[in-house]
Amino acid sequence: MADATAAHLVTTHTAPLDRTRDTADAPRFLRWPAPRDGEPAAGARKPAAGRRLLVQRGDDELVAVDPGTPDTAAVRFPAPWPRRFGSSTVAPDRGLAVFAGVHTVRAVDPSGAVRWEVGHGCWEGSCHTLHTTYEEYATDRRHLYADSGSAVFSADGSLVWAHIRGPVAASGPDPEALDEWLVIDAADGRVLGRADAETAAVGSDHVPHPDPARMGLCVGEGQDGVPMLWGRWDGERLTVERFCDDERILTDVSPSGERFLTVTHYEETLGVHRIDDGSVLSELDTEHAVPRHPGADPDDQDADETLWDYACGFLDEETVVAGTSERDEEYGEPRHWLVSTAGAPMRVTTQVAYPFPVSGAPTALGDGTWYTVSEADDALHVWSR
Repeated sequence: MADATAAHLVTTHTAPLDRTRDTADAPRFLRWPAPRDGEPAAGARKPAAGRRLLVQRGDDELVAVDPGTPDTAAVRFPAPWPRRFGSSTVAPDRGLAVFAGVHTVRAVDPSGAVRWEVGHGCWEGSCHTLHTTYEEYATDRRHLYADSGSAVFSADGSLVWAHIRGPVAASGPDPEALDEWLVIDAADGRVLGRADAETAAVGSDHVPHPDPARMGLCVGEGQDGVPMLWGRWDGERLTVERFCDDERILTDVSPSGERFLTVTHYEETLGVHRIDDGSVLSELDTEHAVPRHPGADPDDQDADETLWDYACGFLDEETVVAGTSERDEEYGEPRHWLVSTAGAPMRVTTQVAYPFPVSGAPTALGDGTWYTVSEADDALHVWSR
C-alpha cells in the first residue's frame, strides 16, 4: 500500500437548518448520475449530466439547496408529518418534494399544496388499518417506530420510484401482503407500473442508475437479510430482477452504469458486480487489506478485525472510496481508503490523509469527489484527491 494520499478540501456547505435543538437530520446530497448517451427514460426528456442537490429534513420542513448556484435561495417544502414518520426526496429541479410516509406517498410543492397522493398499507406491522390521514396515528407510539419504504425521482424528474407497503385493495390492506415497487408519473401521481417486491422491509434505499429507466433498490429486512432488486421501466411494463442472494447491500453504481458496488451484510467484504446479471467481478475483505487501528490497545485482539462502512462508492470507473470508520471510532480517528477496482482482486492503494479531523464514512459523488459530514452534523465537506 502506498503512502497516504492527501485530501483537498473543495468546498464546505453549511446546513440550511439549525440542529442545536435536535429538530433536523444531518444534511446530505441527493445525486443522480450522468446519463449515458441514447438512454433517456421512455418518452422522457434527457437530463443534465450529474445533477446533485443538498437536502435537509426538519420536523416542519424539507429544504433543498442547489450547490451549483449558491446565490439562489433555498427551496423549502412544508412537511406533512414529522421526520420520524418515513423518508423524503426532492425532484432534480426542486419543483416538487415527495414524502414516503407510514400510510401514503405524498407529493407537495413549495407552497405545501398536495399535488398527488398514493395510499398504501400501514408500515406499522401490527396495524391493519387503511389510514387516510397522519392524525389517525400521530399519538400512537407504535407508529412512531414503524417500518418504512422509500422513494426517489428519476434523473430527468419524470418518474418517481416508490417502495411501499401493499397492496391496498378496495376493502383495505391485506395483513399478509408483502411490499410493492411502483413507478409513478411525477406530474400527476398515476401509477404507471407496479411489481410485487417480495420483501418484508424494515427500511429501504433507492440507488439511481445512469439510465433513467433503470433503478436499484436495497431493502433491509433486519436479520432476515438485505434483498437487492433491479428494476427496468420500458414505458409500458416494470420488470424486476433480484441479485446477490439477499446477502449484500447495494451502495453505488459506476459512472458507466456497467458495474455496481456492494458491502456484505456483516460488513467484511466489498464487491464489484456486473450490472447485467449481478455476478461478482472482484472482491476485497478487510482481513489483510486494512491494518488494525494504530490507536488500539496492543492486547485488544478484537482490533484485529476491521469492518467496511455501509457507505462507499465510485470516485471514477476504477476507484472506490471506502471507510472503516464505524469500527475505527472505538479506537480513535476514523480511516478512509482508496480502493482500485482495476483487475481482480480489488486492492487498497492508499489511506486518505485529511488536513483536519473528519467524522463518519465517506460518500462518493461519482465525479472524482466525495463528502463527509461534520462532527456536529451541521456541514458537508466536499473533497478531492
